[in-house]
Amino acid sequence: MGDELIDILIVGAGPAGLTAGLYGARSGSRTVVLEEMQPGGQVATTETVENYPGFVEAVGGADLANAMAEQAKVYGAEIRGGVSVKSLGLGDDGLPLVGTTAGDIRARSCIVASGASPRKLGVPGEEKFRGRGVSYCATCDANFFRGQHVAVVGGGDTAVEEATYLAKIVERVTIIHRRDRFRADKIVQERALAKENVSVRWNSTVKSIEGEQKVTHLVLDTPEGEAKLECGGVFVFVGYIPRGEFIGDALETDGRGYIVTGAEMATSLKGYWAAGDIRSKAMRQIVSACGEGATAAFHCIRYVEEQLGTTYPGRQG
Repeated sequence: MGDELIDILIVGAGPAGLTAGLYGARSGSRTVVLEEMQPGGQVATTETVENYPGFVEAVGGADLANAMAEQAKVYGAEIRGGVSVKSLGLGDDGLPLVGTTAGDIRARSCIVASGASPRKLGVPGEEKFRGRGVSYCATCDANFFRGQHVAVVGGGDTAVEEATYLAKIVERVTIIHRRDRFRADKIVQERALAKENVSVRWNSTVKSIEGEQKVTHLVLDTPEGEAKLECGGVFVFVGYIPRGEFIGDALETDGRGYIVTGAEMATSLKGYWAAGDIRSKAMRQIVSACGEGATAAFHCIRYVEEQLGTTYPGRQG
């Protein structure tokens, strides 16, 4: 990377990162977005999005992600793919210094928007059968299970929505939920339970995932005792964990590894902001991630202007 100095460096190209990239680039700041995988984050693997403002009809998750990325690029943001972040810190000049697989990158400001990854069940057989019956993405893998019975583990919006999507492709779907009611929104529940080929195992958990070359059945803990559920695959949607292994002690995090910020998205380390699912917060939605990305970018822009001495006279905030 040489001696390049970027105005706004953004870690992660999900909705928060891409929105920050759009705002940063439109301000005239040199803005670079780093992404380990494809732009879009979790939304890129979602079949449809129904609660993003401005779309009367549901929009495809991948379509929305691509549009966000293209819009950011049109206004001048640079998206660098295949780059993994290894560390965060400050250089000798007091500015953010981000260690990556492509070398160290210097920046006047940095927004961490690395998002979160699907949480695993942590049961026997899960790792063994990953890619051979265990999946964390229905949109990605549903076609491999046509004509089969599959299980979906979870009770939130994502789990129930993905069960509805799977029901259109597979023969039968059994939702396994550890409680006696879903956390998902009522409309999401109604849509799933209206499917004739969707059923629910309430108050049940997966004890193990079993098979030979691929998944053949699950062993469940149920109110009636141990039970066997024959199925060709299992889709796991039991929450997320922060993608922040690179944070170390550089930024303050909560007990779960999410970054702690204030209302302006500023972190505990000067020059660093955070936005999206990597933040410690209650709501994890595309629309809130976008708002946080815009907020973080707004304050980064001001921070960069202060460094360059180009702040508009009398500007507040």
